[in-house]
Amino acid sequence: MKKLIYFFLFFCYFFNANAQTASINNADKKYDNYAYADAIKAYENLVKKGVKEERIFQRLGNSYYFIGELEEALNYYQELFNLNENQEAEYMYKYAQCLKSIGSYRKADEVLEKFSQKVPLDKRAVLFLKNKNYLEDIKANSGRFDIADAGVNSKDSDYGSTILDNKLVFTSARDTGVIIKKNFKWTNKAISTLYTVELNPDGSIEKPVLFHKKNLKVNLNQSTPVFTKDGQTMYFTRNNSVDGKRRQNENNITFLKLYKAVLIDNEWKEVKELPFNSDEYSVAHPALSTDGKTLYFASDMPGTLGLSDIFKVSIAADGTFGTPENLGPEINTEGRETFPFISDENELYFASDGRPGLGGLDIYVSKINKEGLFDEVQNVGEPINSMQDDFAFIINSKNRNGFFSSNRVNGQGLDDIYRFTENRRLICEQQLSGTITDQETNEILSNVSLVLFDEAGKSAVETKSDANGNYVFSNVRCGKKYFIKTSKEDYLFKEVSVTLKKATGSTSLQIALEKKPKPIVRAMPVVIKGNSIKPVKVNITIGTDLVKLLNIPMNFFDLGKATIKKESEPKLQKIVDMLKQYPTIKIDIRSHTDSRSSSESNQILSDKRAQSSKSWLEQRGIDGSRLTAKGYGETQLVNNCADGVKCTEKEHQQNRRSEFIITSM
Repeated sequence: MKKLIYFFLFFCYFFNANAQTASINNADKKYDNYAYADAIKAYENLVKKGVKEERIFQRLGNSYYFIGELEEALNYYQELFNLNENQEAEYMYKYAQCLKSIGSYRKADEVLEKFSQKVPLDKRAVLFLKNKNYLEDIKANSGRFDIADAGVNSKDSDYGSTILDNKLVFTSARDTGVIIKKNFKWTNKAISTLYTVELNPDGSIEKPVLFHKKNLKVNLNQSTPVFTKDGQTMYFTRNNSVDGKRRQNENNITFLKLYKAVLIDNEWKEVKELPFNSDEYSVAHPALSTDGKTLYFASDMPGTLGLSDIFKVSIAADGTFGTPENLGPEINTEGRETFPFISDENELYFASDGRPGLGGLDIYVSKINKEGLFDEVQNVGEPINSMQDDFAFIINSKNRNGFFSSNRVNGQGLDDIYRFTENRRLICEQQLSGTITDQETNEILSNVSLVLFDEAGKSAVETKSDANGNYVFSNVRCGKKYFIKTSKEDYLFKEVSVTLKKATGSTSLQIALEKKPKPIVRAMPVVIKGNSIKPVKVNITIGTDLVKLLNIPMNFFDLGKATIKKESEPKLQKIVDMLKQYPTIKIDIRSHTDSRSSSESNQILSDKRAQSSKSWLEQRGIDGSRLTAKGYGETQLVNNCADGVKCTEKEHQQNRRSEFIITSM
């Protein structure tokens, strides 16, 4: 009888174990297929039955995170870290983001500290460690917008708007009126499609209606359109489909793709997918450059740095496309970057959860300069950004009105569209000015060349002091450290630094220059033994450079190194011979670099080279008391090839030099 009972108990245990394994496998399949809403239900059923495994809490947290329900995600991440604090870095980062969603910034920063220790090279860690006072910076950028409900929202998800002919075109998952309703398995909510609404001059709006449903299939998930300036071409996001039918890859996963449509006889026709789409990754949320020649979009295609990156691709005059380019680490992180928008002032607005922010996706902006490079990325602040997901920002650069989307609390639906007016520009600029004088006499110095550049050696701007010795750098960004390099004939090169306040205004910086020391004119006849048949007799004075006197090439070192090249040693031997022939001569060895690389590293390199040259002479019998050595880095350039100035290799070569200056005879 006992054997029968034991067998029965074992059978029940075996059956339950198999059933549990099957339930976990079923939940995993839904999760792996991006069916997060269904995966949540399956995993939560397991949790209710008492199953507590790290992997289940990891995936529950991720599932809620990816559908934007951060507070629910927080519950499961907390359960996860209660089970085991030693989690992979990615869970630590998402945990911190979710803590921000309830305003727990101190705890979030503690988690981010641990995250940064675990993956110090991660861009998100670098950004956090570089700016631990990010909340203060966000506060300084806040209060610049008046926002309100856009008046088009439903109880479902409404987001991703754009303007076409004074109409707002937006994405909505509201009831389309069809009998058979289809759901988007990512969220298990109704699929989204495009709606439009008239924007009246008095600020009122009409009732939203479907946007051209005849050719834009309402049975497919489609969103985030953008239009060319003539209104004749539209790019938009849609489920991967063929002939109006959803298409899946071999793993039964349907990704997002970008499509193009043309307006013909007031109908959107010739709907075609773009050539860089794929069945294996998503391409979504298009934006156009101001000239319409570049298309920006979000994707997780190969080459992506994080979960999704922002890319750009050129559009040729014949409508063909170039090769997509990742915008790189200046914009993208290991997190999510998405929903790009280019303003008429050539600013890139985008959403990211990979940068220091208020929680979830925040909206950031970066100016695209004339060279196509990105200026500093800034958080646009509250009330545009919140503790939840904020994204899909668009702005009219003329009237400073616009729209953005958010799933913040107290909204009408899952995502809502908000309108705004910007009442104060984000750009904070100062005027940096001052007077150049002689350090000894206080005489005003005119026609002094000045070059301004930032810590990265970029954004170089040149100017000259006027007849009154005054200089001005206008429109300099606030809150940053800058360097000014000066040059004037008969004066030593000088570099000064200044950190500007984080407020619009002006900063004064006076600069005093030191005159170059005049050599003592006392001639001494010496005999130069060169390649000529007879030795040449010349007069030398204090200040004579033996390198020039002996016609020796100025550069004795390989690029970036401080060891004298073997091929340079026979030429330097001329200096040894001369110092031995005239034992009363003393020299100062001066090493210089060009402006490439940072000023700090250039100073270190030149110091090493000067000392290396001194040691080389000592090893060949020259008394060290006759030698002094100093590196000058890039502080004494012989031309205008400062940071940010385009120069030829030959011009840079002129600055990479060694000097052996006579100081005593």
